[in-house]
Amino acid sequence: MKNSKVFKFSIALLLGISIIGTFSGCSSKETKGEAVNVRVGYFPNITHAQALVGRDQGTFQKAIGAANKIDWKLFNAGPAEVEALFAGAIDIGYIGPGPAINAFVKSKGDVQIIAGATDAGAIFVSRKGIIIKNLKDLSGKKIAVPQFGNTQDLTLRKILSDNGLKDKTKGGTVEVRQAENADILALLQKGDIDAALVPEPWGSRLIKEASANIILDYKDVFREGKYTTAVVVVRTEFLKDHPQIVEAFIKNHVETTEYINKNPDKAKEIVNKQITELTKKSISNDVLDAAFKRLTITNDPEKDSVLDFVKSSVKEGFLKSEPDTKDLFNITVLNKVLKEKGLAQIK
Repeated sequence: MKNSKVFKFSIALLLGISIIGTFSGCSSKETKGEAVNVRVGYFPNITHAQALVGRDQGTFQKAIGAANKIDWKLFNAGPAEVEALFAGAIDIGYIGPGPAINAFVKSKGDVQIIAGATDAGAIFVSRKGIIIKNLKDLSGKKIAVPQFGNTQDLTLRKILSDNGLKDKTKGGTVEVRQAENADILALLQKGDIDAALVPEPWGSRLIKEASANIILDYKDVFREGKYTTAVVVVRTEFLKDHPQIVEAFIKNHVETTEYINKNPDKAKEIVNKQITELTKKSISNDVLDAAFKRLTITNDPEKDSVLDFVKSSVKEGFLKSEPDTKDLFNITVLNKVLKEKGLAQIK
């Protein structure tokens, strides 16, 4: 009888240990007190202003705690940052909506949008000597974008489609070229292209340095300026393992957004300082001022605009089929932070 009781007690003890082990294995890695290296992707662009200001002031580092470390990873193109996300080389990233969509689709949901960063900030211009008053007059023109499938490219293709036009590769009459922003400036100056749809500050630079004419300003390009140009994404595995760190990051992102909007002159100074440090080239104050007037620093990812970009990506063949976008956005953390700060939540 005694041996029977001992046996039952031993079984119960083993089951208890097993259950505790199971739950501890399912908990986030933060509960183990391990130091975390948070790798953040960003561009030296004014559309990534929160990253630039936060990097300069050290606020993201302060937000995640001294035991952890922010490791900033610089990129110049969306696809390179997407590959880094896939490889697990970065955890959180500031990136354009086009690459963010591709990352979500190709990773089968392992990369999600968790906040907005910048709205608008794109402009459609023509070279000196060419005035486009009717968009149908774009027929026969050579138009450059920074990258096929990116935000400006998708926007241009929608503009063409809305006016009964399409690019030559699809049997149309408009030649759409891909070129880096610096090369677009040179191409426009030489007259090798007729027009370009580019992000800021390049739009303002084209106007100043190439005497470009505005075809459509930022509010006329798409959705009256209510379209996202940059968002914040996270690897879902990182979010699952480090929810408190992601929340701290987003809280600082929101606070930095507020700081920039309340202190625009100081913010522009910091952004220019960071861009100069990272690229060895500064932006003139008049170009910087003009560029900032064409964008909105925000937390809102403008979900409807991103879903429009998804449709355009499918229509233009950048995505093979319409993806299930139910989990493309994960703004639970963002809304929690906004609620705690008494700010309007994102629907």
